Amino acid sequence: MDLKLKDKVALVTGASRGIGEGIALSLADEGCDLMLTGRDETALAGVASAVAKRGRKVAISILDLRTPGAEKPLVEAVRREFGRLDVLVNNAGATQRGDFFKLTDADWADGFALKFFAHVRLTREAWPLLKAQKGAMVTIAGIGGKEPEAPFTIGSSVNAACVAFSKAMADIGKSDGVQVNSINPGRVETDRLWRRFRSTMESTGKDEAAVREEYRQEFNISRFGKVEDLGSFIAFLVSPHGRWVHGATIDIDGGEVKSV
Repeated sequence: MDLKLKDKVALVTGASRGIGEGIALSLADEGCDLMLTGRDETALAGVASAVAKRGRKVAISILDLRTPGAEKPLVEAVRREFGRLDVLVNNAGATQRGDFFKLTDADWADGFALKFFAHVRLTREAWPLLKAQKGAMVTIAGIGGKEPEAPFTIGSSVNAACVAFSKAMADIGKSDGVQVNSINPGRVETDRLWRRFRSTMESTGKDEAAVREEYRQEFNISRFGKVEDLGSFIAFLVSPHGRWVHGATIDIDGGEVKSV
């Protein structure tokens, strides 16, 4: 299927690895040009190289979106390099897991700074470009916002806030012609999931295969997700074929979430 994304311009935050990298490469495969941002210059340059090898124009911006005002030069760089913006993927952000009673105010502030307030500021700054192109915005939240768990109090709270923000922006998007949706990824094979496997391997002495199988059974899924699962779905979602999907929060989790 031709997704009709050739020569569209997408901005992906948190694009240096994991889900962000997978989304960026999937969009490039469908013909998008990319503005990539993140904090790891070496890793981001590697992703940019992979995009360029696909024959697409790519630019990178190394910055920390937790810093108020960082969104302004980023959007200006998009305008300067590409002259337009068709797709915004708000993906940046990781939060601290742990015992609620040991988590500090600083831990909470950091979690909201990158994965919530950065999304809010970037959306506000990029919205005029999206409106001009009748573009699309996708916010990457997480299933923890839908089914919170004790070790993930910060992440669950931040993800729920991101979903609510996305839903409110979808209401604005109806009048401005901007498609807005949010995605709740499940257990995707990224560095973060691997660190969890490794911690369990070290504490139990079990090998990787045993630990992976234990977690798979605990989560009650047939397999762990791949970044390509997210990337290919989002490419479809922001294409003309997915345009009727608006204001939705979509779980891509292998069926882990049990709630309706």
